[in-house]
Amino acid sequence: MGPSSKPGQRHWPGFFYLYNGRMTPKAHSSLCPHLLELEAKMLRGTFEIEAWFRAQWRDHQPPFYSSVDLRNACFKLAPVDTNLFPGGFNNLGPSAHPVTIQALMAAGEDHCPEMRRVLLVPENHTRNTFYLRNVAVLQRLLLQAGYQVRIGSLLPEVTEPTPLVLPPAEGHPHEETLLLEPLVRRGSRLGLQDFDPCMVLLNNDLSAGAPAILQGIQGQHLLPPLHGGWFARRKSHHFAAYRDVAAEFSARLGIDPWIIDPIFDTCTGINFHERSGEEEMADKVDRMLAEIRRRYQEHKVEQTPFVVIKADAGTYGMGIMMVKDAAEVRNLNRKQRNKMSVIKEGLEVSDVLLQEGVHSFETVMHDGLESVAEPVVYMVDRYVVGGFYRVHAERGPDENLNAPGAHFVPLPFDDGCHQPMPSGHPDATQNRLYLYGVIARLAALAASRELEATNPALDISMQAA
Repeated sequence: MGPSSKPGQRHWPGFFYLYNGRMTPKAHSSLCPHLLELEAKMLRGTFEIEAWFRAQWRDHQPPFYSSVDLRNACFKLAPVDTNLFPGGFNNLGPSAHPVTIQALMAAGEDHCPEMRRVLLVPENHTRNTFYLRNVAVLQRLLLQAGYQVRIGSLLPEVTEPTPLVLPPAEGHPHEETLLLEPLVRRGSRLGLQDFDPCMVLLNNDLSAGAPAILQGIQGQHLLPPLHGGWFARRKSHHFAAYRDVAAEFSARLGIDPWIIDPIFDTCTGINFHERSGEEEMADKVDRMLAEIRRRYQEHKVEQTPFVVIKADAGTYGMGIMMVKDAAEVRNLNRKQRNKMSVIKEGLEVSDVLLQEGVHSFETVMHDGLESVAEPVVYMVDRYVVGGFYRVHAERGPDENLNAPGAHFVPLPFDDGCHQPMPSGHPDATQNRLYLYGVIARLAALAASRELEATNPALDISMQAA
């Protein structure tokens, strides 16, 4: 139960956050023994953890930037999505900006030592002011890191420099102007009319494919790589890599990897309108629910298991549903089938990821209401730079929060999260955030291995050999 509340306020078991000028985590120890045990082991193993990460980063280059959606069920803390084209830098608190700038400086030296000029290529969402504010913040952070930054647009109608004025908004009291410029291809290099960049930084997830103008670039750093776009990337590849990372990490820490790793499976050749593949999907959901129930019994968890069905490629919270019984898969109505069949850019869904549902027993007090929340952690290269809570007043702990109506509250990373406080309580704010950072870094490491394993250039070189 949360704190005393107003009439009509919703309550969820677990722990909550009170806002008194800042966010202060409070945990109910009796409901979160597994989480407290994990935090305690993290505190005891800090030096081992950091040494292991340093060794991993020597062998695997992290993505230039990433964001990781976490779900905290008290008995389980796990990533449920990893984005290689993060679009919410505007949701980071001001205290996250200095460390982000430092991380961008270090990332530039690591990925592109000669980096001076950056061409930022955003999504085509020119009417989405929330996304455009993300672009404005990202450009400003790169400028403050010492790079010359200009924005090149993939929109065919942008044939000359085009200013976009962002109106004042909460947290942004002044107008801002973004200048979109048409991309220019010169041989194997990409730039603008009078701008030849060292790095092309994509903030476009390429859901609809890799445009010809981005293909075959040589002599420049293109980050993230094209095969990290959703036209080629699969969530199942990522979580397969994460499963290996979680197993290695858990063996060193002496914990059950299930505590930090969601069970998953896939179904291919699905057609929601024609109901093809439905029985296979229902059977796999049934088996997964049985396995989750077995795990719950093993760990003495009394919650109701559920499975998340989501498009194996895609983002923006589209093509997602939660089920607690395989019969729900067989009994989808027309509205549900339409919702599941199409994702961003109007692309048809044929492959789905079946993922163990992880409850979110975190809540944030907002407008007098105790609302369910999930942490989203942002990274630049190997460095945790900040994050925010995705909060949704109309959703429960076993529902998708990445939906219309969500709002964002910055995580209190201003006290630091890179080193815990061993002398403090395992559930102290800094220790909880350190735990979030560790899980996010595991997901980023999995992403680096995933990109290595799916690199088409490696396939070509191996074939040539």
